[in-house]
Amino acid sequence: MRLAKSKTKSTPTNLSAGDMYRLAFDFAQEHGRDACDYAYRAVVSFEAEGEGERAYFWFLLLVMLGDIESQRVTEEGPITIH
Repeated sequence: MRLAKSKTKSTPTNLSAGDMYRLAFDFAQEHGRDACDYAYRAVVSFEAEGEGERAYFWFLLLVMLGDIESQRVTEEGPITIH
């Protein structure tokens, strides 16, 4: 999947993998089984608007939500990024 470059200027954020997983776990707890669908819709929407960086953020969140849903990671377990 190749994401478009953003049209707007943004400030880079320095979120760690742990921060991203914390967000993903919170999002999954808040939205349950709909979390992946919401994240996917955000990816598609931001990509269509030319907001590549925002789409990429939601894409990463979507990948992490998939790991959570398939129980490849747990909230208490260590995080391994390959």
